[in-house]
Amino acid sequence: MNSSRQALMQIDLAVGSPIEVGQGRRCIPIKGGQVTGAFGGTVMPGGADWQRIAADGTIEIDARYVLELAEGRVEVGSRGLRAATPDILARLAAGEAVDPSLYYFRTAIRFQTEVPALQRLNRILAISHGERRADAVQLTIYEVP
Repeated sequence: MNSSRQALMQIDLAVGSPIEVGQGRRCIPIKGGQVTGAFGGTVMPGGADWQRIAADGTIEIDARYVLELAEGRVEVGSRGLRAATPDILARLAAGEAVDPSLYYFRTAIRFQTEVPALQRLNRILAISHGERRADAVQLTIYEVP
């Protein structure tokens, strides 16, 4: 990720304990969070990250949640991957703080909103660089030029 590019926003998601669905599938409840940067607001509780876990530990991410920005509400659809070596995955699973440069965590993001002041978000693609923490996820989001 080109860190010299200005981030569109940062989203800090508070997440709950995984709900194991079976056969390498789980759901991570999104409990809320904060939005900072060019947009400010909160993450509404009630979203979820549905995950598929491959045999090598790679996680396919499919998250949906709602932002409550100063201008109005925005639906977020985020699909991506988190991958690392087995030892790094074990440290993340244990809730240990791990330098995000040691694992791959990226998502492609689409926004949907009916709010006139936010219509531009409907017409862009964004990429996030993620960091997994014990009970949170931090996404730094960049607009794709």
